[in-house]
Amino acid sequence: MIDISIIIINYNTEQFTKNCIDSLLKNTNSLLQCQYIIVDNGSEEKSYNELNNFISSISESVSIELIRSNINTGFGSGNMIGALKVKGKYLAFINNDVILENDCLYMLKEFLDNNKEVGVCGPQAYTENHKLLPTIDHFASLGREIFGRKILEARNSKQYPNSKKEYSIPKQGQFIAGSFMFFRTIDFNKIGGFDTNIFLYYEETDICKRLLKINKLAYLVPEAKFIHFHGASTEKSIAIKIELKISLLYVIRKHYGILPFYILLIYLQIRYFFSSIFKPKYWKLFYILLLQAPLTKSLKHKQNINPLY
Repeated sequence: MIDISIIIINYNTEQFTKNCIDSLLKNTNSLLQCQYIIVDNGSEEKSYNELNNFISSISESVSIELIRSNINTGFGSGNMIGALKVKGKYLAFINNDVILENDCLYMLKEFLDNNKEVGVCGPQAYTENHKLLPTIDHFASLGREIFGRKILEARNSKQYPNSKKEYSIPKQGQFIAGSFMFFRTIDFNKIGGFDTNIFLYYEETDICKRLLKINKLAYLVPEAKFIHFHGASTEKSIAIKIELKISLLYVIRKHYGILPFYILLIYLQIRYFFSSIFKPKYWKLFYILLLQAPLTKSLKHKQNINPLY
């Protein structure tokens, strides 16, 4: 029986993916039966072939499979492609720009085994310079976007724990960072997995909101530690900033309703109107906000099919 199914997405960053797999194989308890599912999300042929050669070289000793998508389907959809092949009792979704520092998978499995009320957990993340990266955070909400994290944390520290604090014992948060999410497969399946309408960003708020509806909590397990080369797989650009706002407004409307959606939309329209005066690069973002940030403007609808020949 497979204990843990591990899903990793590759998109033109094959060296990160290879390093991530090596790290998992090096640090994971040999008593665990693991299934590795690597989803290539429409990479260029060179990236795919290099990754394919690497996986072929270890496939005789490791239960590992490379699945090719000829189009970049984004974070949620890419993971859902992998989820169709899952055989494990547990599911680990791990960014390819991650390196384990210890036996994270065993520790997370033990934690879920002993805490039935928890639906998702994750290890503590650090930068490559070993600076703390937030692993638990507060749901995307009207309050967080307008007032910011610090005011929410000062008003109610129990509901909004400090996301930038290093904890020594497991700590409940509202969501776990998407770079490393560990579920029971039964819970993940029960809520329908990731929302494939979202191309990038805010998947964590969405899935943890749905887990909460079945009374399943999100926890940081700080004993488990990993390095995250944050942003290595996604370059910063206005297109990415637009994607952030499209996903944010979609999640706000989905989980909070029409009134918070329009309040936040108007707030962002005003904010980026004035930002655009001083930084003309934001005019494109302001225009998308004037259109009410529809999903049709998402990068998801701008991907080309990239078949291998």
